[in-house]
Amino acid sequence: MTVRRTGRHPRTCPLLLAMFLLSLSVQWVTAASEYDPYKILGVSRSASQPEIKRAYKNLAREWHPDKNKDPNAEDMFIKISKSYEILSNEERRSNFDRYGQMDENQPFGQSQHHGFRSFHNSFYFDESFFQFPRSRDFADSKYLLHHAQFNNDVLPDSYKRPYLIKVTSDWCFACIHIEPVWKETVQQLEPLGVGIGIVDLGYERRLANQLGAHRAPSIIGLVNGRVTFFHQAVVQEHLRQFIEDLLPHKLVEKITDNNYMTFLDSWRVENKPTVLLFDQVPMVPLLYKLTAFAFRDYVRFGFVDQGDTHNTRLLRQFNINTYAPTMLLFKEDTEKPVDIIQARGMKRQIMDEFVSNNKFLQVPRLVNQQLFDELCPVKQFHRRRKYCVLLITGEDQTFLPGNKAFLDFASANKKDVLRFAYVYQHQQQPLCQALLPNQVVILERRSQAGKVLYRSVSGGWNGSEEDKYRLHEQLELLQKDPAYLSSDAVLPELNNEMAPIFIIRWINAAYDYILQIYDDLLYSNWREMMPILSLIFSALFILFGTVIIQAFRVVIPTSLSICVTLPLSAFVIDSHSRPPKKDFVEVTELTDITYTSNLVKLRPGHINVVLVLTSASKNALLRKFAKEVFSFSGTQTLHFSFLNADKHRHWMPSLLRSASDTAESEGQSDEDEESLDYTGHVLALNGHKRYFCLFRPVFTGDSSNDSSSETSFSDRKRKSRSRGSSRATSIELHHKLDRLGLWMERLMEGTLPRFQVPAWPFLHETTNTSFSES
Repeated sequence: MTVRRTGRHPRTCPLLLAMFLLSLSVQWVTAASEYDPYKILGVSRSASQPEIKRAYKNLAREWHPDKNKDPNAEDMFIKISKSYEILSNEERRSNFDRYGQMDENQPFGQSQHHGFRSFHNSFYFDESFFQFPRSRDFADSKYLLHHAQFNNDVLPDSYKRPYLIKVTSDWCFACIHIEPVWKETVQQLEPLGVGIGIVDLGYERRLANQLGAHRAPSIIGLVNGRVTFFHQAVVQEHLRQFIEDLLPHKLVEKITDNNYMTFLDSWRVENKPTVLLFDQVPMVPLLYKLTAFAFRDYVRFGFVDQGDTHNTRLLRQFNINTYAPTMLLFKEDTEKPVDIIQARGMKRQIMDEFVSNNKFLQVPRLVNQQLFDELCPVKQFHRRRKYCVLLITGEDQTFLPGNKAFLDFASANKKDVLRFAYVYQHQQQPLCQALLPNQVVILERRSQAGKVLYRSVSGGWNGSEEDKYRLHEQLELLQKDPAYLSSDAVLPELNNEMAPIFIIRWINAAYDYILQIYDDLLYSNWREMMPILSLIFSALFILFGTVIIQAFRVVIPTSLSICVTLPLSAFVIDSHSRPPKKDFVEVTELTDITYTSNLVKLRPGHINVVLVLTSASKNALLRKFAKEVFSFSGTQTLHFSFLNADKHRHWMPSLLRSASDTAESEGQSDEDEESLDYTGHVLALNGHKRYFCLFRPVFTGDSSNDSSSETSFSDRKRKSRSRGSSRATSIELHHKLDRLGLWMERLMEGTLPRFQVPAWPFLHETTNTSFSES
């Protein structure tokens, strides 16, 4: 019996496996040939790093999986991140340009898993539903932060170095993906001086809330006490660039042959030594930026690119070795550095020690209390005494020889027990007043409250050889007998001469808030930006309530204002006047409240037209007054008011009496003037120039020239007395303002006579004295 085999021959298995591997390698090669990071980012092969970075940011924002609902957004975002990872690294970019490879020996096919991991490392995910506890790496335990430790140590230290903080949790599946990149980044950045921290959401919820971190994983940057969230794909290049972007701008100045002398001479104004770093790389190294950030309050930093053709004179002058990075430190002498280091592998510890030993000038200027405390520390029994030799001088050219001589003396007397400094008298007046009249003072601080023991150098200081000998002699006596300092005083705290003005601090704070709002809006961190949004909406609400509503409402100066509404057909608008903007004339009563604003302090060029009336004639005269002046109500410089003679019966006689005393010698008694009837009189008052024009009412039966305004005050008074004090009838009252329109035209033309008054009288009924303007 024969048995038939239905399977393939065993020898065919290796052949099939070889064919499978061959097809897979062909797919890898095809994928590598089709993948072009330049095309994905949309840049040319000659694009610069800023162009590549700009293109990446635009595409990453467009294809963000949380913002773009396209089904292919996730794959596209992975390609964009991987393309930027290649092109942002010059070595990887060079390998791709030459061999078409992703890394030095890694084709595109082998990087698919790494690209997938890069996407998950970008925080565009939530914690997995299937969570499981993981054991914490023992190396991470030294970076764990607690709430008290963060506020007491890390937060103050962030003003000297940046911190990179990872927010994680024991039940975080996504946190596993960023662990390899995080460890590599820590190994790279920590030796440079970057602080590292880890916050566990499960154990430090209070600290996480303070940081604004509400999910894991999150990565946070902390600089100068300000928290910034990292939102890009988690790769080493991105994290390194993130730390670099957090540092303040212009920490390090680019130095060339054209500006190096200006940079070195800046010690006179900045009161700081200067450090120059010479290196072959065109960009400032991150290590040097971190050192500059740590010592920015003490030293100015500059960077010289040795490969730049514009720096040949600078390299030749200081004889710089082009094969290793070199640091030069200058103080007052800009021709010769006081210290120099040179090493192929520049370490942070070496740089810190180099700068720390030279933080101050030979003779620094005391510009704030912090510098005074460091230069002249308070005496402590377990330490050696420190004496401060202080020169009180000025900024004028006449003080320069003495200042130079004091610097030469300090350079020749370099003793650890002595510290030399100087102050400008007009900048630190409280301090100088406590130590004057002598120019050189030797002092020893005894307490933080400002108590010092001191002795003044007799004879002052002019910089002569005799002055130097006398100062040297007194310093020798001080070394032999510490009790030589016989005087004591309490010094006030020094003024901070380098503090920015208020407007600069306000602009910097506003800039930080704007950046934070932009970052939160871009990445939709609504929970983190709720306090800022609440502040903005509160400010907008206040603005709407106080400004916008105020602009749209009808302004009525007081509750006593009367708006007389009239139909437009009830009068004729004069062609020479501006058309009124309203269908009513706004007439305000002159009271104790409105008197100052409507008359005494009326703006220049403005005139208030005031109608004098009584309580009985108020309604009739106001209606007639509104008809006569309506055509002039559109004029912006005219204001209309009325004065109740029953309430303020002394004001009109006081005004006319002050004007008549100025214009005429004739006058009447107060009783005769107060008995006159001024109902229907209209005055055009110019509060700024203190003059008025008068309209006398037209009574029934008067001749036409009765309305003339040129008649003297005595004539008007005689006519008024001849009519008696009897009240006018309703018909006479109605005709009192018949010719007011013609009078208003003459007022606008400027042809009416003006009566000057020395001061406006008070509006109070019982007061006849004048109101003096402030």
